[in-house]
Amino acid sequence: MITVHGMSMSGNCYKVRLALEQLGRPYRWNEVDAPRGATRTQEFLALNPNGRVPLLELDDGRVLPESDAILCWLAEGTPLLPDDAWHRARALSWLFFEQYSHEPYIAVARFIRGWTPADSPRRADLPRLHERGHEALAVMERHLQDAGWFTGPQYGVADIALFAYTHCAADGGFDLSPYPAIDAWLARVRATPGFVPMHINDAEAVARFALADQPRKSE
Repeated sequence: MITVHGMSMSGNCYKVRLALEQLGRPYRWNEVDAPRGATRTQEFLALNPNGRVPLLELDDGRVLPESDAILCWLAEGTPLLPDDAWHRARALSWLFFEQYSHEPYIAVARFIRGWTPADSPRRADLPRLHERGHEALAVMERHLQDAGWFTGPQYGVADIALFAYTHCAADGGFDLSPYPAIDAWLARVRATPGFVPMHINDAEAVARFALADQPRKSE
């Protein structure tokens, strides 16, 4: 059986859970508290020297890191990954876009607002992150004005990858109201068979967004 080492509040980890649920694949979920250093232990680094989640582990000991690589492996031979070479290449182009032009801004803004205190120096990065994040959202909006999906003619891996952090972009301070095509696409993704929302099973993680709005107390 597949084991996924992941953090439920992570969009990258959510991609893997959503794909597994929609494919009906059995799996075990090992919740990893990355912010508290769980990915820096010797045990975890022996599995993934890069010290990141998600990490997919098979019973025979093989491991696969990187959320979008995991998505493609899970989707191989299924409708989530196009057989047509052109559509597959286009889907891959959106996966690369997600990791290079989307996630580094939208996901990082979400992390800063949700996991750092109000007086953190990292908050100075938010204006730049918002500017670049809106550039990525504008690219998505233009595409969706003429297309229903990012993977090709139908829903698939690129939609899962982009949905993960776009649907919670408001956590990072992004207003999605100027993007009606994205809003309609988000609704279509939620209506796909087997869809599950981002699962939060750690009450403390939920509280981080509220606590992060408070400045650190003076020592």
